[in-house]
Amino acid sequence: MRIVIMGCGRTGSMLALLMSHAGHHVTVIEKSQDALLRLGKRHSCTLVIGDGLDEDTLRRAEVDKADAFIACTNGDNTNLMVVQMARELFGVKRVAAKVNDPVRAEAYRAYGIFTVTSGALLAGYLRDWLLGNPTQNIEHYNQFYPELRQLLED
Repeated sequence: MRIVIMGCGRTGSMLALLMSHAGHHVTVIEKSQDALLRLGKRHSCTLVIGDGLDEDTLRRAEVDKADAFIACTNGDNTNLMVVQMARELFGVKRVAAKVNDPVRAEAYRAYGIFTVTSGALLAGYLRDWLLGNPTQNIEHYNQFYPELRQLLED
């Protein structure tokens, strides 16, 4: 599989290393050359230095050939905008965005963009661990925030 990951922070670098180690072709887009040090020296990722909001950077990363595009920067707006660009401009079928704001994540899921909110995911896993319940799939935890919001409104 050809995967383009934007952002080489903790999440993006771990994902890039896991997927490249599993034999997938991984391209990492990152603004900061220093952030790329998280990949170590023996990775097989293709590196593109630049801003993922720039179409030329996305072209250099060959997003048009990608099977999947994942945006993992710290910026929710950036991540959501770039996954839309990957899907609409470059035709990438599988796009995902790391989104810290659960309300925004929920809204974009309604538009068919797969979002991951680490706070909801971690809270759900910890709740299940504390209660001795089996862990669930990510779709279950993506619904965690709407459930909590409903509890707060009652």
